[in-house]
Amino acid sequence: MTTDTATDVFEEHRPVLLGVAYRMLGRVADAEDVVQEAWLRWSGTDRGEVREPRAYLVRITTRLAIDRLRQVKARGETYVGPWLPEPYVTDFGATVPDTAERAVLADSVSLAVLVVLESLSPLERAVFVLREAFGYPYADIAAMLDRGEPAVRQLAGRARKHVEERRPRYEVDPERRRELTERFLAAAGEGDLDGLLALLAPDVRLVGDSGGKARAPLRVLESADKVGRFLVGAAAKGVPDPSFRIMELNGGPAIVAMSAGKPDSVFQLDVFEGRVQAVYIVRNPDKLRSLPLD
Repeated sequence: MTTDTATDVFEEHRPVLLGVAYRMLGRVADAEDVVQEAWLRWSGTDRGEVREPRAYLVRITTRLAIDRLRQVKARGETYVGPWLPEPYVTDFGATVPDTAERAVLADSVSLAVLVVLESLSPLERAVFVLREAFGYPYADIAAMLDRGEPAVRQLAGRARKHVEERRPRYEVDPERRRELTERFLAAAGEGDLDGLLALLAPDVRLVGDSGGKARAPLRVLESADKVGRFLVGAAAKGVPDPSFRIMELNGGPAIVAMSAGKPDSVFQLDVFEGRVQAVYIVRNPDKLRSLPLD
């Protein structure tokens, strides 16, 4: 296999590798670092011995992501306030035409699910991602992780049970989510408390991630009244030269609030039965750098 061909093969599978790494780590920069390291391993290996490049590359990427995740957990990093995954641009487009497959991929990268995955062990998370998001057979996952198939099935069952017990319910229909997101943006932007209260579930939760580097609640807010009043207060304070756009992030519509042409915050909603169940706000500037500006 020539260098050009090796590059072509790697680039063909890069989206899958980045998808695996991001779901494992919840951080775009870390995922890109892992994929870059996978490229270095791939470029230095005897590719003539590789029968299935995709499986080989996914195996390398998964193992590197497990190592990175263990390092992060071992450091015991202190984070100021609630932690949310870094917003991740998802545009499946024509590459994933099947509605059911798109729904699975979107769910596996949603903020709600990624927050739950943070509480899994690195191995449990790897098995869950490979099985639930990408549909790999247990035998293949076992080979990737150098584990027996029974052990992998046990890890998968434990991870699935954990996620299902903690996964918030939310509407997967993209049109309904977008329509409610647009109404939310209009009400919040106008400081319309009554309009917001009409959209919020009584037990709605607001989770703000600033990392201590921007203004955001340091604790989770609960109840429609508290969340609505916070949003109205935030709208009143505003930001310089504001603008807003709705784009697809983490498998669903999200509001990107811009200040002077740069991302200032990202709002994403969990919607169920026509009401907003959760509001996620990412304001940590380190987590907004990868967002497109145009």
